[in-house]
Amino acid sequence: MIQAYKTYFPQIAADAFLADNATLIGQVRVGSQSSIWYQAVLRGDVGAIHIGERSSIQDGTIIHCTTGRSPVVVGNDVIVGHRVILHGCTIEDEVLVGMGAIVLDEARLPSHCLLAAGALVPEGMQLESGYLYAGIPARKIKALRPEQIEQIRAGARHYVEKAQWYRSQNSDSYDS
Repeated sequence: MIQAYKTYFPQIAADAFLADNATLIGQVRVGSQSSIWYQAVLRGDVGAIHIGERSSIQDGTIIHCTTGRSPVVVGNDVIVGHRVILHGCTIEDEVLVGMGAIVLDEARLPSHCLLAAGALVPEGMQLESGYLYAGIPARKIKALRPEQIEQIRAGARHYVEKAQWYRSQNSDSYDS
């Protein structure tokens, strides 16, 4: 479902994939070749949500903001796993957010970061580039090896290809 909120209407790149039961409301912008999967909710009714290019927002993820605080910014080539909650935070380029993780207001995950499944990044926490984080609250576990960073890039490419196949099964365009 694509729905306006007051004067705001989601802007979705023509080559993005939007699952038929994903919900985008209000101040939402989705970049080229990105994918919003089944039952994901991007509710831009109190702040802006920006999804960069070639990023994957997977099934059941919820993205929202707090009134008067930070927008949600998801960079390029990001994989946001199933059932993640992103709330008023920044996720930079080439990051993997594991299934069921929660990232709260004004937290920041820099490029080349891997957040483990089920981890909680508390409000305002600033992670460091090049590390795996896990736990509640999230803690630095170990440095990522170059091949792990390449796996994030490869994963992003994989979801672009998968989304292209799904788009080919449905001719609707979301260009707005």
